[in-house]
Formats: sequence, structure tokens, C-alpha cells
Amino acid sequence: MRALAKLLLCSALCLNLTKVAAEQSTKPEVNDQIEAFITMMAQKHQFEPDFIRQTLSNAEKNQTILDAIAKPWEAKPWHQYYPIFLTDKRLEKGVEFWQQHKDDLQRAEQETGVPAQIIVAIIGVETFYGAYKGKYSVLDALYTLGFHYPPRSKFFRSELAEYFLLTREEGFNLDEVKGSYAGAMGWGQFISSSYRHYAVDFDGDGVRDLLNNPTDAIGSVANYFKRHGWKDGEPVAFKASVVPSNDKIDKLISKSLKYKHTWQDLEAAGVSLSDDDSLTPQQSVKLLAFQQTDNTEYWVGLPNFYTITRYNHSPLYAMAVFQFSQQLKQAME
Repeated sequence: MRALAKLLLCSALCLNLTKVAAEQSTKPEVNDQIEAFITMMAQKHQFEPDFIRQTLSNAEKNQTILDAIAKPWEAKPWHQYYPIFLTDKRLEKGVEFWQQHKDDLQRAEQETGVPAQIIVAIIGVETFYGAYKGKYSVLDALYTLGFHYPPRSKFFRSELAEYFLLTREEGFNLDEVKGSYAGAMGWGQFISSSYRHYAVDFDGDGVRDLLNNPTDAIGSVANYFKRHGWKDGEPVAFKASVVPSNDKIDKLISKSLKYKHTWQDLEAAGVSLSDDDSLTPQQSVKLLAFQQTDNTEYWVGLPNFYTITRYNHSPLYAMAVFQFSQQLKQAME
């Protein structure tokens, strides 16, 4: 027994020493990245180096954030994904939000061409109408992902720079803003770069407040969609049927979000729409496949569907937003 205990103790110590050695071996690289970031912020954006250094020294690496980004909801199959968002409770709350902010939504739709149901759906999917705006320190999230998540560290260091700029411009306290594990903030979950470039002061009080002001969030979501190419009055997607056991269909399905086919291409491969739906032969489209429990559901995405994926780069997300928006529109009618 004593021999076994010694063996277990030795194994534990060896594992711990290996972990410490690994952390020490990566620490110089992280320190170099941090110093390069400080230099860039000082030279490019005129921040005091000591301020950036002190702020980053107070930031904490959060393992929960690393665990969360490794298992995003968008990795689930469709039949497990959509029940998270398409619920009676969310629909009831969405109708309530629409009724409460009817004038703001109508004005946003008139000014941008983005339908009210899309705006309401986005805010509902993102934060359940302000109820869940995020529990993580945005500073910690961007620090963690920017310096300790190699797959996307470059992107998140860029967002960290944007966050420093945003807080300076808007007068936020760097240490106090809360958001998602990826550093998204407020009613519409804007990342820092999106906040800086697409947020608007929709109620005219002189402040672009997406953290606490639903009116500004409404205008900003609408502005984001307009700036990303939303086409006023055009449909989003049509449900489709395909010819069974058709090898051509598999060749039309791709992980890329870019549109590389026309309706003529899809129709030639055996894709069809309902009698009420029609498209011109040269219409830019994308064939989408969604995994149900016992079959595959096909849709034809149009340019407005692509615009929704600019908000979150996932066809599952875009389809959930679209279907939720249809539920909201029907409920309001």
C-alpha cells in the first residue's frame, strides 16, 4: 500500500511539474505578445504604455472562457440547436418587447429597411431582451482569448485594442463592463469593433449606450444590418425539396458562407421550391442543409440570409433568427 501511495504521489508530482514547465515555456511568448501589444497601442493609438501594462497585469486568464469557446452552441446539430431559441417563453417576451418599443422599431424599419421582426429576433436570441447580457469581465475575456487561445488570438487581440479605444471614446470603466465569454456586450451583444463602427445614438441623448438602452440597441442592430447589405423588401430563405439519392446535391453543400451558385444551378441539380415561391435563374443563392433527428431539411438561402450570418458566422444561428422572426411577425399580426 505504501509503495502504491508513493507511486501515486510521484505521478501527481510529475504531472504538476510537467504542467508548471509547460506554463513556464509558454510564458516568454505570451510576455512578448503583451509587450508588442503595449508598443502598438502606444505608437498607433497614443495610449500611455504604463496604463496598458498595468491594465493587462490586472486582467485574469479565465479557464471557463477557454472551455466555453471550445464548445460553442453552433457546433450542435440543428435539431439540438433550434430548441434553445425557438421557445414559447422567448416568443412571449419578444411580443412584449415589440409592443413596448413599437415606435422605435417602426422608425428603425423606415430609416434602414430592416424589418422590425428581424431586429426583435436578434435581441431576443442574443440576450433574451436584456435579461442575459453576459457575466464575464470583457477585459478578462479579451485578455484570455487574445493571449491564451492560439487558434484565434490575433482576432481577439485586435478586439482587445478596439475595447481600449471604445472605453476611451465612450467613457466606460475598463474593469467594470460585463459581457459574453467572447467579449460581446449589451442588449445586442456587439463586440468592441462593431460597437465602435455600427452603434448609433438612436434616442438622441448624446450617448451610444448599447449596455443599458434598448432604444439605442434597436437602432444599432438595424444600422448593422443595413451596413452589411440588407435588401429592403426581399425574402430571407425558402424551404426546398431535393431529388432523393442525388449526388449533385452533396456538391452544392459547402461550409463556406459565400454564395457561389445561382438558382439555375440548384434547379438543374433537382432542387425545387413550393408553388408559391419563385426565383429568377441568375438569383444568387446558397443551398443549406440542416440535420433533423431522422432526416435532412433543405433551404435555399438568399442574400438577406447571408447578411444575418454577418452578425454570427453560422447558418444555424441565421436560420434560428429567421424562423424566430417569422414566429414574431405571425404573433404580432
